[in-house]
Amino acid sequence: MNLAELNKVAIAMTAPGKGILAADESTGTIKKRFDAINTECTEDNRRDYREMLFRSSEGMKHISGVILYDETIWQKAKDGTPLVDIIKRSGSLPGIKVDEGTKPLPNCPGELITVGLDKLADRLPKYYEQGARFAKWRGVIDIGPGIPSYTAIHTNAHALARYAALCQQAQIVPIVEPEVLMDGDHDIDRCYEVTEFVLKEVFQQLYYQKVALEGIVLKPNMAISGKKNGKRAGVEEVAEKTVKLLKGCVPGAVPGIAFLSGGQSDEEATAHLDAMNKIGNLPWSLTFSYGRALQHAPQKAWSGKSENVAAAQRVFAHRAAMNGLASKGQWKQDLEKKAA
Repeated sequence: MNLAELNKVAIAMTAPGKGILAADESTGTIKKRFDAINTECTEDNRRDYREMLFRSSEGMKHISGVILYDETIWQKAKDGTPLVDIIKRSGSLPGIKVDEGTKPLPNCPGELITVGLDKLADRLPKYYEQGARFAKWRGVIDIGPGIPSYTAIHTNAHALARYAALCQQAQIVPIVEPEVLMDGDHDIDRCYEVTEFVLKEVFQQLYYQKVALEGIVLKPNMAISGKKNGKRAGVEEVAEKTVKLLKGCVPGAVPGIAFLSGGQSDEEATAHLDAMNKIGNLPWSLTFSYGRALQHAPQKAWSGKSENVAAAQRVFAHRAAMNGLASKGQWKQDLEKKAA
């Protein structure tokens, strides 16, 4: 393992003004998105849609890395250029989602474990050869009556750490993604409490698996109220509590933290990131690794029609630019209105 190289990649992934595009939706997930815009979910349509994002030269200026799905990393653009080459030419790093989704966790009703470790050591060198310089694995923790259990937190943290160790061995930077879901009706303090427990356990397990923190990127949720909570915490409270939480749990050796959007609206995810960076004096860089919050608007603008490509690319470039500003604490609400 060349730690200096891994560290260089991790720093590049979380560089100020840039963030990570999560374009790693499974075929099932992207089908739901395509159904919403009345577009058939064929392999060609999936490729055309993603190629449109990667060829958006204005949008990609603000993108440091792209997380790809297994299908996409091997695909070629319409003109025969490998999609990974289009990403590299834009100055961005190709990455790969390596987990194989979730399964119910035995003896823990309503809780899940992420699978895909068994053949990972064999898969990683092939992804590296194809151009991937980082990977992603997501552990999912739900908040509800009587959950999460310690079993679910420990099992998912252990799997994340095993995955991270395997990635570093293959000279690939692991994005460590423990996601505490915002689906419930819990308040921000309950989210804070659970996320704190999860992060402490994740860093404990990373230590046990001898993972070098200088060569990882953390992708956590924010401390945020559940979507079904009638009194949701405001932007300042989310920013203050999230920064406090991270300072108490994340060692300064970690180069950067790239948040997931986790079901927040586009603008909400941008506003929260911006407010955190405005607090300043942070030991790591704070940026974004958004899927829906970067893609929802361009997807709608594109709607599966080639004549809409330029318009969709403009919308994508706007969202990427807004989040780029937020990663430096320079976003302002009126910039959204100007674009509209």
